Amino acid sequence: MIRSFKYRVLYLLLFVACMLTNKQQVHAQQNVNDTILSYAVIYNGDTIEAKTLPALGFYSKLTEKQRNDLAKWTRLRNAVYVTYPYAKRAGSVLNDMNAHLVHINKEEDRKKYIQSREKDLKREFTTPLTNLSIYQGKVLMKLINRETGNNCYEIIKEYKGGLTARFYQTVAFFFSTNLKQPYDKGGDDAEIEKIVQEVQRMYGWRG
Repeated sequence: MIRSFKYRVLYLLLFVACMLTNKQQVHAQQNVNDTILSYAVIYNGDTIEAKTLPALGFYSKLTEKQRNDLAKWTRLRNAVYVTYPYAKRAGSVLNDMNAHLVHINKEEDRKKYIQSREKDLKREFTTPLTNLSIYQGKVLMKLINRETGNNCYEIIKEYKGGLTARFYQTVAFFFSTNLKQPYDKGGDDAEIEKIVQEVQRMYGWRG
């Protein structure tokens, strides 16, 4: 009898333990969220998972023409960066000279004033300008035209006389350039204009 009672108690304890275990497992399963949200599209009635793949870059070597174009643009950009400060200074000097010459009527006094300013300019610019290449010199003439509204031939003729201007024009011809070359910012010189604007933004200069 006692033995039978012990078995009943044991059975009851095992039953309670099993019930508690099953209850905990059911409760744990109810709290587990195994749902994964994903984008999907419906195609011909089927729901298909949709994913955005990471960007994949493709690279190729430049063609010979592209390399040549890049080299030309780099050369032009470097020339503008080197010469534009001189063109900017030239425009400032010429504007200042013109403002003074308006009030000088005598030809002799005008020559003296021009000669005095010429000496100052030579001291300031002779060394850096002689270090420019022929290509950079061509770009500089373009930029001086841009800053002053006059080509270099007109400027020399105005301040040094027609004979001197023709002499420099002849010299320029032998270097495959032209003192009378115009500046067309919307046409042939559009690339130069873009680079000039880049330089102006960098140094805070106004156009």
